[in-house]
Amino acid sequence: MSEQQPNNPLHGVKLAEIVQYLVSEYGWEELGSRIKINCFNSNPTIKSSLKFLRKTPWARTKVENLYLRTIKE
Repeated sequence: MSEQQPNNPLHGVKLAEIVQYLVSEYGWEELGSRIKINCFNSNPTIKSSLKFLRKTPWARTKVENLYLRTIKE
């Protein structure tokens, strides 16, 4: 029952992959200044960031939007 999503660039990309890509691209400090959320500014780790982003839809949306803008460049 898997639906094709040809127009969704996030299809098949895991949140962990997105966060790891953004950290490797920008680093924690730059990421924290681009997206003002505490999980990127106060003792950041991939694990703690994923935990927060999975519970907080508005923050996840900001991270996904930054990822989409970054991969387009």
